[in-house]
Amino acid sequence: MITSFAMTSHATERRRERAIPHFVLEMLQQHGSAFRSRGAERLIFDKAAVSRMERAPDGRGIQRLIEPWLNVYAVLGDDGAIVTVARRTRRMLRKTQRTWQRRGRTSVRQTRR
Repeated sequence: MITSFAMTSHATERRRERAIPHFVLEMLQQHGSAFRSRGAERLIFDKAAVSRMERAPDGRGIQRLIEPWLNVYAVLGDDGAIVTVARRTRRMLRKTQRTWQRRGRTSVRQTRR
């Protein structure tokens, strides 16, 4: 398990303000899924991350313990340090999903006219 990792002062302050425990960030770095968004790397708990946690030794216990924080995400800088942490309030779409939704909306609008 990772015991320490680089965090900016902004990330440390946000983690305290948002009441996100340190062990949640450790689990996020160990098991979370990463994707590039807006020029930075984001770590999230998605279905794949949860299944990786379940397969880990004592995974069911970890998953039950961390369940209230499955909506937490972290933004990593290019140097690998955590820039900020927050809770998701809406779904994070990857680039391929955004493109699909735009096409879907466009075709729906065209058919209504």
